[in-house]
Amino acid sequence: MNKKMVLKILGYVLEFQAVFLLFPCLTGLIYREWSAGYYAGVAAGCLLVGFLLTRLDTGSETFQAREGFATVSLSWILLSLTGALPFYLSGQIRGFVNCFFETVSGFTTTGASILSDVEALDMCMNFWRCFTHWIGGMGILVFIMAIAPLVGGNNIFLMKAESPGPSVGKLVPRIKTTAKILYLMYFGLTVAEFLLLSLARMPIFDAICVSLATAGTGGFAIRNAGCGGYTVLQQGIITVFMIAFGVNFSVYYFILCKKIKDVRKSEELRAYLGIILVSIVLITWNVAHMFDSIFQAIHHSAFQVGSIITTTGFSTVDFDLWPTFSKTILVCLMFVGASAGSTGGGIKVARFLLWFKTLKKEITTSIFPNSVKRIKYDNRPVEHAVIRSANVYLFLYIIIFVGSLLLVSLDNFDPVTTFTSVAATYNNIGPGLALVGPTANFSGMSVVSKLVLCFDMLAGRLELLPIVLLFVPRMWKR
Repeated sequence: MNKKMVLKILGYVLEFQAVFLLFPCLTGLIYREWSAGYYAGVAAGCLLVGFLLTRLDTGSETFQAREGFATVSLSWILLSLTGALPFYLSGQIRGFVNCFFETVSGFTTTGASILSDVEALDMCMNFWRCFTHWIGGMGILVFIMAIAPLVGGNNIFLMKAESPGPSVGKLVPRIKTTAKILYLMYFGLTVAEFLLLSLARMPIFDAICVSLATAGTGGFAIRNAGCGGYTVLQQGIITVFMIAFGVNFSVYYFILCKKIKDVRKSEELRAYLGIILVSIVLITWNVAHMFDSIFQAIHHSAFQVGSIITTTGFSTVDFDLWPTFSKTILVCLMFVGASAGSTGGGIKVARFLLWFKTLKKEITTSIFPNSVKRIKYDNRPVEHAVIRSANVYLFLYIIIFVGSLLLVSLDNFDPVTTFTSVAATYNNIGPGLALVGPTANFSGMSVVSKLVLCFDMLAGRLELLPIVLLFVPRMWKR
């Protein structure tokens, strides 16, 4: 383990964190809020420590998979710890664990909150909450790679450890160019949503924060009514962009390059849109009697399906009041998640496709033992390593989920609250059901449960292994 190299990259992360903290500081100055000073102070501290770490003499430039996993995990923890300081120092969120929970939820694009009155926060505080979504959506290290060289030609280990999905590849030969392309598309879609929301007469500050939260599929609201207080048109725009940010970004790259054939043969895209369409139809049928018109039923069903499957977590209505059939569909969508290579969380549609194809192959082999059949994905053979990785992910996913469930159950809440609190944080959704539903929050959880859920949020965002490997002693040996 090249620990000095890891520390040096953490220094770069702190320097970029200092830059990020200047944005809420500027927001505070615009709205004349004294709490902006806390962001400036923390930014100065991050800049100083970051400067010292980046001047380390690493000796060797060795940087492999171990260093990649450690760097990504520690970066996200460090970002959350430093990002929580303005909340804590200002006293606008009481208790450092609560501040840490809120910040982890922001960076991991979960959107689970311990706040019951978000409108009581200063503007700069609410901006920072939503901005953390945008930073975490595509990944902080992917952002840094797009701007600054880090470790020569070994950046792929950072991207693989941080990017959501069963496998990560390059859009173009150079990793730095790939990172730039990803962030340009990410920025472009964010700006497009902001412009449309502004044209739909949403207040400018709301349009900025909602766009940042939608882009990162995070879901922090800056109004106590969530998205329920916005117009139907504004909610419709948010719905479209939530679903758009849940699409694999390589699809947008193919569209820009006019490679329409590659878009058409994307099995994941077809499955993702198909699941959304079927879910909307079923939920609309089930909740139609609760609304004044079929249009309202379709509108709210589409919004909630788009919000849950992309793990954004916005809400326009209290879906905890919906029939059990509809709530069950939404809980299932929590686990399915968005596409690989998107900003969404969850298990990912791609993995479900691989598991389905593996099951189909095993059934065929059981009936015809002598048959030879390779699993194909997008008309290309799937390597055994990819299938093995997906299977290991499932096993580890279940272990962590069950362990978290047992620990959170010590709070002695009802089973629905306990189960959905873990499901909503582990899959980076945000709201669950019952006591952690869309009109409630996580403030009632104990300190231990909040820390467990923080671990779940980080593990879910980083695809499990990077966080888990921090606790493996052999990881840190030379």
